[in-house]
Amino acid sequence: MKPVINAIKTQIRTGMRSIARVLNKLSGGNISPDNITIFGTLMHFPIAYLIATNHLIWAAILLVIFGLFDTLDGELARIQNTSSPRGMLLDASTDRIKEAVLYTGVGYALATGPHPGLAAWAAAAAGLSVCVSFIKAKGEAAVASSSKEIPHHELNRMFSDGILTFEIRMFVLIVGLLSSYLSIATIVVAVGAAITVLQRLIRISGRL
Repeated sequence: MKPVINAIKTQIRTGMRSIARVLNKLSGGNISPDNITIFGTLMHFPIAYLIATNHLIWAAILLVIFGLFDTLDGELARIQNTSSPRGMLLDASTDRIKEAVLYTGVGYALATGPHPGLAAWAAAAAGLSVCVSFIKAKGEAAVASSSKEIPHHELNRMFSDGILTFEIRMFVLIVGLLSSYLSIATIVVAVGAAITVLQRLIRISGRL
C-alpha cells in the first residue's frame, strides 16, 4: 500500500512543480508559498459550509482542488529557494486548522441528519487527527533535544508514518463526500487516526 501511495504522491508533486513554475513566472516571483498556504486554508471555510449544507459533491471537488495547494506551496518554496522551518510550521499549523474547520462542517451535517448521534464521531475524528500531529511534533522535539545532529528536514519526516496520515484522512473524507457515505468516512477517520496515534507512540517510544 505504501509504495502505491508514494507513487501517487510523486506524480502529484511532479504536476504541482510544473504549475508552480508557471505561477512563479507569471507573477514574477511575487506570489509566495505563504500566500498559497493561507489562501488554501481560507478556502476550507466555504468547503465546510458546503459540507454542513449537504452540497457534498461540490465540497469534494473543491477539497481536491484546494487540497493540492498543500503540495503547490512546497514546490513553489523549492523553486524560489525559500524553504524554511517557519514555512514548515505554517504548513503544519494550517493543516490542523483545515481539519478542525472541515469536521465542524461534518459535525453539523451529521447532527442535523436522521442520526444526530453520529456527530460525536466528527468530534472524535477532529480530536484524534490533531492528536496524530501533536504526537509527531512532541516526538520530534524529544528526539531533537537528545540529538542535535539530525537535520530539520530529516526530523520532520521521522515520525510521519501510520495508517492514516493527513493525506489519507483527506482522501477518505473526499470518498465519503463523493459517495454520500459521510458518516462511514468519518468513523473510518476516527478509528484510523486512533490506530495511527498508537503506532506513532510506539515508534517514538522505541526511538527514545
